[in-house]
Formats: sequence, C-alpha cells, structure tokens
Amino acid sequence: MNLLTLGMADLRHHKLANSLHLILLTLGVAIITALLLISTEISGRLERDADGIDMVIGAKGSPLQLILSTVYHLDIPTGNIPLDEANRWAQNPMVAQAIPLSLGDNTKGFRIVGTTTALVQHYQGKLGSGRLWQKPMEAVIGSEVSKAGLKLDQPFVGVHGLTAGGHAHADHPYRVVGVLEPTGTVLDRLILTSLDSVWEIHAQHHHDADDHDEAEAPAMPGAAGGGYNPSQEITALLVRYRSPLAAISLPRMVNSQSKLQAAVPAFETARLLQLLGLGFDTLRALAGVLILTAVLSAFVALYNAMETRQYDLAVLRCLGASPGRVVAILWIQAIALSVAGTLLGLLLGHAAVETIGRLANTARGIDLSGLIVLPAELPILLLPLVVGTTAALIPAWRAYRTDIAATLSAG
Repeated sequence: MNLLTLGMADLRHHKLANSLHLILLTLGVAIITALLLISTEISGRLERDADGIDMVIGAKGSPLQLILSTVYHLDIPTGNIPLDEANRWAQNPMVAQAIPLSLGDNTKGFRIVGTTTALVQHYQGKLGSGRLWQKPMEAVIGSEVSKAGLKLDQPFVGVHGLTAGGHAHADHPYRVVGVLEPTGTVLDRLILTSLDSVWEIHAQHHHDADDHDEAEAPAMPGAAGGGYNPSQEITALLVRYRSPLAAISLPRMVNSQSKLQAAVPAFETARLLQLLGLGFDTLRALAGVLILTAVLSAFVALYNAMETRQYDLAVLRCLGASPGRVVAILWIQAIALSVAGTLLGLLLGHAAVETIGRLANTARGIDLSGLIVLPAELPILLLPLVVGTTAALIPAWRAYRTDIAATLSAG
C-alpha cells in the first residue's frame, strides 16, 4: 500500500470527527470568500459611479444621504434647490462642469432622472439603439432598465416617488427613444430625460407666479428645451473642479455663503466603506474563529487517531516503514481534509454571492456576481498547507517519537 491509500483509508474509518473538521473549515473559507467578493465588487462599483464627480451641491441635510441619492441613486434626496442658485454655482470660475439632476419619479423601481446629455457623456454611455432625447417626454433607458421590459419606442408613465407604489402620472406618458449599451455604472439602471420633462409633470406642484422672470435665468448648459424659470427647482448639481485649488475652497464657499450644501463623494464614500467595513470585520473575525476551530478539531481528530492506532503504527515501523513515512501518513490526512474544506468553501462562497446577486433587486444597484475569480483569492489556496501542517504537527511528532518495542509489548 502506498502512503495516500493508507491515509485515505484511515480518514474513512473516522468519518464523524473528520466531517466536523471539514464542515468548520468549509464555512470559514466560504465566509471569507463571500466577504472578499462582496467588498471588492461594492467598492469597485462605488468608485466607478463616483469617478469624475468632485462635489455635489444639494439641499441642506446629511452629506452622505446627498451622495447616496444623487451619485449612487440608493437613497431619498435631501430636498430640492432653486434653479437660479444652482446656475450661480454652475457658472463659478472654479467649476469646469456642472450636471443638473432632477429626481422625483420612477418606473418599475428604476429612477427617472431629469438631466442633460452631459450625464451620458460623463459615464461614456453609448447608444445601443435609437437616439438621445431632443424634447420633453422623451427618455433614454439604461441597459438594466431594458432587461426589465422597457423597449425602444415603447410608451410608459412615471410613478410619483422613488419607489414603486406611488401615484402614476398617466396623463404625461414618456416614450423611449434610445437604449444605452451596458457601462458597468449607475447609468445602467437609470431612465434619463430632460429637465423640462420633470418640470412639466410636476407643474401642478409649483406656483406659476414667477413665470414673467423666465428670461432672467441663465440656461443650464446642455439642457433640452428653452428658457428657464428661476422659481423652478432641481435636486442637485454634480460638479467637476477646474483646478485642484477648487477642492480646497469651493465646498467651504458653498456651505458658508449659501443655504445649499456641498458634499464631496470621495470623502463620503470613504465613510460609507468604513461603516461597511465594521460589519465585514465582524464577519471576518467569525470566519477566523471557524477556521481556528477547524484546525483544533483536526488536531484533536489526528491526535486521538494516533493514540488509538499506536500499535498499528508500531507494526508499520516493524514492517519497514520509516518514521518519516509514518509522519507523512498523518500529514497527508490533514492536507487532504484541508484541501477538501478549502475547495468546498470557495465553491460555497461563490455560489452564495451569485445567489445573492440573482435575488437582489437590480433597480437598487445590487448587482453582485459569484462567477468571477479575484486575484486576492489566490492566498486562500495556501490555506490547506497551513491548516494541515499546523493540525498534524504535534500528532506527527508523537508518531515520530513512538517507542516501537514498548508499544508492541503493551499490545
């Protein structure tokens, strides 16, 4: 018999104890793998969505809420801001670009965003079919929205609010005039239209007393439609700085010289990831405990097996097996269990993330995938060697030091 055959035969003989080690190690590796995939995909998505947006100007409130609602479209906005005030900051010499956003409605859980074509250009969006909007009540949809059922030239109505279940604006239907190709950004799950469209639909919620001032407000660059009423409102401005100096002074100017709020995506995203990291750290600690328990269970299993099999090991030594071969049998057993637990854990972790991704609501921006392999997973493949060697160390040493004569005479 070779070493591998002997080792495997002994593992089958102690199924219960070995199964406990296998389950614990599998769960520990699965948790670590799932956390690695989720944290990497979430942080990567957040970075892509906020790339090129240096500052967001919106209504007073929580700066994190402002970023979540206007950059990631995952929260309710802090409120609206006057159009004339937004235009004033958009024309500041320190601003290279300002993209307006008007939120308020959704369709099938996907947000309808009044904006300019600059938002499409910002995310390097390309049309898969159709064209961009040219007049009110025309809309361009992202790739995920298209998968949910909306098609080119199809009419649809917005529902008041940013979640399903609100009042439908049946008297103001939109028409899909363009479908964007996938970008891997927040653009994929948005429905884009002109600012005029949003204002037209919500006209009944605004006063018309200031219509005579329409010509006084400067036009927002790139917007569809004509002149603007300064009494109109938007939700936020996505700002890109003209120079590094603006990063130091412009947010402070907005916060101190106006009733508006300036929030910096890079700072708020770091805060968000830190908050998420606290939960991830707790789960990582749990995974570490499971793996440590797996090492201890393997050690106990191998040690007990060695104690009950001292006579068999002594017989092997008498038949010509060297101390090194006896040690190798124990090490092979520990490595075999650890390899099986690690591989099962990797498969379970990927399967769990893929399941979460398929069950999650795409409109909420949760698009996780377990079908990718990260370079950071490679160190996990070294785990069997570490765990197996650690668990087998003391039992192997005891087997190596076994007194053959005393063991055989004791029977």
